[in-house]
Amino acid sequence: QVRLEESGGGSVQAGGSLRLSCAASGITIRPYCWAWFRQAPGKAREGVATVTKLTARVNCADSVKGRCTISQDNAKNTLYLEMTSLKPEDTAMYYCAVNFASSWLCSMALNDYGYWGQGTQVTVSS
Repeated sequence: QVRLEESGGGSVQAGGSLRLSCAASGITIRPYCWAWFRQAPGKAREGVATVTKLTARVNCADSVKGRCTISQDNAKNTLYLEMTSLKPEDTAMYYCAVNFASSWLCSMALNDYGYWGQGTQVTVSS
């Protein structure tokens, strides 16, 4: 079965950076949509970034735009999210998710994603 495993979270000071990884296993085709979400305590889960296989388009949420870089290692079935200039408001559990339905433009709607990892915690201190 499909399994996603996030890693790379941790505690950093404001202004620092982190590189999160999401390794996928049990897949036979590359996902059409691959995404990062996050959920802060007491808040709803929100989209951070998506990458669309058919167009290679990367989309970062306004809250992280300019501080967000997504890359992939297709040989390892791994997606990376690098975030720079981290702020205390970036503190959250970060999740990756995939969607195998063909799409030209991947969304940040939670319901579009059927497979999720367990998350990795990012804590940013001021």
